Amino acid sequence: MRVLVLSDTHSPRRWKGCPPALLPQLEAADVVLHAGDVCTPDVLELLATFAPVHAVMGNNDVPEVAEWGAPETLELTLEGVRVGMIHDSGQREGRTARLRRRFPTADLVVFGHSHIPLDETGDGVRILNPGSPTDRRRQPAGTYAVLDLHDGRLADARIQQLPT
Repeated sequence: MRVLVLSDTHSPRRWKGCPPALLPQLEAADVVLHAGDVCTPDVLELLATFAPVHAVMGNNDVPEVAEWGAPETLELTLEGVRVGMIHDSGQREGRTARLRRRFPTADLVVFGHSHIPLDETGDGVRILNPGSPTDRRRQPAGTYAVLDLHDGRLADARIQQLPT
């Protein structure tokens, strides 16, 4: 299973439309995860034309994102891999321990909020922030992540940069 992971798309201020370089990733995705701050549900509706979408609420999301079906946190199993999702993981210090407590059975926790890509393992959990494809802040380029899940395990996780 190929999973496209996004966060912090910030429509319509930053997401004026799907970045063209993201289209091949969407076409190849079996599932899309969005870790919040989509801001408006039209982005989720567009993503859902490519693959099933699972999203959580971010601090900038309008109520219609919740009406679309995005909860504050989410736990799901994809291809045997237990995934937890939350928008804001809190401060850097103690993050893996805090997310392990919040999602005690998760193999992977996906989050956003900082716009800073991160792939880290600690306290028995792997955590992943895909960054933002549209609001790079202090990053050299917009980013997203791709997960490959096989036989109940996370076979590969890659944070990718969009062309500038």
